[in-house]
Amino acid sequence: MPNTIHLKAFGMVAEKIGTDEVEMDHSGNSSELLDALLVKFPELKTVKFTLAVNKKIVNGNQEIPENAEIALLPPFSGG
Repeated sequence: MPNTIHLKAFGMVAEKIGTDEVEMDHSGNSSELLDALLVKFPELKTVKFTLAVNKKIVNGNQEIPENAEIALLPPFSGG
């Protein structure tokens, strides 16, 4: 049985995919997860968003630990 990961979407990302919580098969790393998200939710291709794992912004590709907390964050503005 594959492990699943739990994702939370915020702001316009949640609006685009129509939900603020998603369960997906555990992908192993952030690049594979992003690819899987774009297959499942093609509308995300039109939105800039940031992936955060355990409250840390992902830069580049990184491993996703089991039971990680994943967030899909919309662009931030302000200063």
